[in-house]
Amino acid sequence: MWETLQIIFWTFVPTLELRASIPYGIFKLGMNWVHVFIIALISNVILGILVFHLLEWIMKMISKIKFIDKYWSMYVNKTQKKIHKGVEKYGEWAIAVFIGIPLPGSGVYTGALAAFLIGLSKKKFYIANFVGVIIAAILVTLFCIVFTEISDHFIKTI
Repeated sequence: MWETLQIIFWTFVPTLELRASIPYGIFKLGMNWVHVFIIALISNVILGILVFHLLEWIMKMISKIKFIDKYWSMYVNKTQKKIHKGVEKYGEWAIAVFIGIPLPGSGVYTGALAAFLIGLSKKKFYIANFVGVIIAAILVTLFCIVFTEISDHFIKTI
């Protein structure tokens, strides 16, 4: 149980997410990669949903302050007009790829913020979040497995 909580903890850390929790679970905790994959995947999907809803709640609270609401609305409307064609054409798939590429600055935190800013519906964000997290989890897990195999090979030959 303690190992599961550690993986969830590392998954919830901004900028780290499953890019850190999967290698941590496999290499540091010595857990089976399948278990680590499932735990990190589920917790990261849940994290994306929580962040998206938290942004909605924060904006509802902030929008009660007229000064901030006025400028925020102008900013969001301007941004949405600029990217409207791209959003209509690629929408949730662009967000899914953004979440799925396991690089610094990408992931569910920034993916949820981007989806929120472009006005993506909850349903489309849920799809993007799920697909993106699956992509990231597969890539990171494959990297860990390949790294383990390569390092085992080098250690055996030396």
